[in-house]
Amino acid sequence: MAHGAAGHEVVDALVVGSGFGASVAAYRLATGGRSVVVMERGRAYAPGDFARTPAQMGRSFWDPSEQLYGLFDAWTFRGLEGLVSSGLGGGSLIYANVLLRKDERWFVHESPLPGGGYEHWPLSRADLDPHYDEVERMLHPTPYPYQDTPKTLAVERAAVELGMPAMRPPLAVTFGLPGQQPTPGRDLPPAAYGSVHAERGARRTCTLCGECDLGCNSGAKNSLDHTYLSAAAHAGADLRTLHEVRGVRPLDGGGYRVTYLVHDPTSDGATATRDLPERHLLARRVVLGAGSFGTTFLLLRNRASLPALGPALGTRFSGNGDLLTLLLNCTRDGRPLAVDGGTGPVITTAVRTPDALDGGQATGRGAYIEDAGFPGFMGWLVETAQLRSVARRAAAFAWQVVRKRTFAHGRSNISADLAALLGDGHLSSGSLPLLGMGRDIPDGRMSLHDGRLAVDWTTATSQEYFADLRARMAAIGAQLGADMEDNPLWWVKRVVTVHPLGGAPVGRHVGEGVCDEHGEVRGHRGLHVVDGAAMPGPVGANPALTIAAMADRACTRMLAQDWSWARTPGRAAPADAAAARPAQTPARPPRSVAFTERMTGAFALGETDPHRGAALGRSRRTRLTFVLTITADDVEAFVDDPLHRAEATGHVDCDALGGRLEVSRGWFSLFVHPHGVPGRRMLYRLWLRDAAGSPLTLVGAKHVEDDPGLDVWADTTTLLVRVLVGHVPPPPDDTPEEVETVLAALADDAVGAGPHAAGAEVLGAGVIVIRPQDLARQLTTFRTTGGRGGHTLAAFGRLFLGELWDVYVAPRGPRPVSVGAAR
Repeated sequence: MAHGAAGHEVVDALVVGSGFGASVAAYRLATGGRSVVVMERGRAYAPGDFARTPAQMGRSFWDPSEQLYGLFDAWTFRGLEGLVSSGLGGGSLIYANVLLRKDERWFVHESPLPGGGYEHWPLSRADLDPHYDEVERMLHPTPYPYQDTPKTLAVERAAVELGMPAMRPPLAVTFGLPGQQPTPGRDLPPAAYGSVHAERGARRTCTLCGECDLGCNSGAKNSLDHTYLSAAAHAGADLRTLHEVRGVRPLDGGGYRVTYLVHDPTSDGATATRDLPERHLLARRVVLGAGSFGTTFLLLRNRASLPALGPALGTRFSGNGDLLTLLLNCTRDGRPLAVDGGTGPVITTAVRTPDALDGGQATGRGAYIEDAGFPGFMGWLVETAQLRSVARRAAAFAWQVVRKRTFAHGRSNISADLAALLGDGHLSSGSLPLLGMGRDIPDGRMSLHDGRLAVDWTTATSQEYFADLRARMAAIGAQLGADMEDNPLWWVKRVVTVHPLGGAPVGRHVGEGVCDEHGEVRGHRGLHVVDGAAMPGPVGANPALTIAAMADRACTRMLAQDWSWARTPGRAAPADAAAARPAQTPARPPRSVAFTERMTGAFALGETDPHRGAALGRSRRTRLTFVLTITADDVEAFVDDPLHRAEATGHVDCDALGGRLEVSRGWFSLFVHPHGVPGRRMLYRLWLRDAAGSPLTLVGAKHVEDDPGLDVWADTTTLLVRVLVGHVPPPPDDTPEEVETVLAALADDAVGAGPHAAGAEVLGAGVIVIRPQDLARQLTTFRTTGGRGGHTLAAFGRLFLGELWDVYVAPRGPRPVSVGAAR
């Protein structure tokens, strides 16, 4: 790899994630002759590495802040839960192997959404068919080949009796050796391109254990680590696990500066995630494939660094219509029917329900209903969970043992009694989950809430879709003589999705899509989205194949583009424009005063006027909050200084800027008197950096003026703010002449930005206030050092009250001597 300025590594393409879109991109770009680095936050899992025991499963979740580095990443949001994967191979490690193409009629155009807007696919099935072919050639899907699997036969028979088409969908699973009959557990020969797992675990044909969704320990699943990623590594791609990308920032000369962390599960746990050192890499192109949750969160966190991201960011969220139900106690002719959900891969068959787009008599929005088998050990959990039945059998067993020893002449054989204790297992053998997915309404919105990912989506607008899907699942259950039970979450109208889609959709224009139809982010050349986030609506079928095909199509265009525009990535924005002043050594220990202030209010990107920004922020429900500690190191010098300067430290919370931003340096001025303007200004200037490291400056001013009416409260608690791109220094103010220049310039400067801000780009604006409860808390935070704390607070108080007197009372009469004394 090449190295650029400051020794940073330089690559042609940095691929974030390793799921279906990311893996395809890594392979295509590496075989296209580009230098590629793949960063996957999770670890690699060879055959045999996936958790099975309770102790292993307890550590098999992803939350590095709690020292968990496992496979499953569980989320909870308004209206739904989500389950995704964290590991080399992304969602392919835990998906159910189905590779269905999106129905041709389901590439809808301008399909109205209940809350306004449209679902629109700016590409067609014909656009994707060649790329579907390419993906299938790599993943080798095949229909389930066995003809004697009970659950498969049961669902197929029920579908036929209902007049709904059933099929065996293509599965990315190896059931047999090439040219031979399928046989469980046969050793597989290595692929021509080798394996990322090398000698860690041999692959075997499918053992029909039903554990696909927990990770395939036999290696029969043709997951992305065994296919695309191994082929990409063979072509020269550098696959890096436990690497989590946090920031993406455009460079002046083209390309991007990527900020990332490296997790270390082997550490003693003493280093919190937030304390891990940030590392950097320069890339000519950045390809985002971290999944709908991961990619959208990354873009939201870096919105300040990527100002061209339009209003479509976070929109078109959908759970792909996922719904899980349970068929219990299947019967035929009044006798238990063994469907044996623990035999076979998780999904073996699919039933397509009608859709209004099919034409004819069909109505509603279509779906697929698939058998959803389960691992064999789940049968034991189901049976032992029936406490009443278990207790009854246990009591009968105990009685039989006592009876035989006491009354049956010491009969010692209890085999039949043990068999009765275990029971006939009719509940587990006669139960089968059903998984539905289809065309729900993609009207969800993803955003940040207190710096964390939030999804606003409910089943309400998709109620008709879910009602029809449940009715058709119940009909299948009725054909099998079963009772259909909803999963408990449905009781409160919540669903679990394993197929989150949307957040950075493709579209025809910036108002409709974050990306163009090829997944390139509008306004940010060389930044691409190739995962489920790019979907403008539900795929309907299992989405893996469509995500991979769209990524393949995007890479065909990428490789045909000119890469010389960022041949040598430029440097990032210049370093801070002003160096810190050398510290002054006081002649004696100074007396200092400090207090903590919290302000919050409405703020919006894309506005330069604070009042308009506040109005827009209220409509968008976007806020900006800061918590600052203001420190005057020498209260006497602070009082005598005409600018009354102090230091500001703390943080800013603003979801529109990516969450919490620490103040790297801050300035505060109390009651500055601009020339030629009545009243005073309180000035704030905060240097910040977003998640990508892009420098920002918050500037703000409180306008303390004697307007008509009682306005002292509003004036002293209302701050007009702007956020500027770059670190904008304060104007020079070391000499009396420079101070006079500052005071003269403030007359026409609403937020006190200063002359250096004249050419600075305004990222957003708003109005923030001190709420009464925050002011009450603020009054308890005053602290002093240097002794004589009462005198220190009195000096500060005299300044504060004296200035207020001069503004609001002095025009009507002289200031009392007691207020202005000792100034």
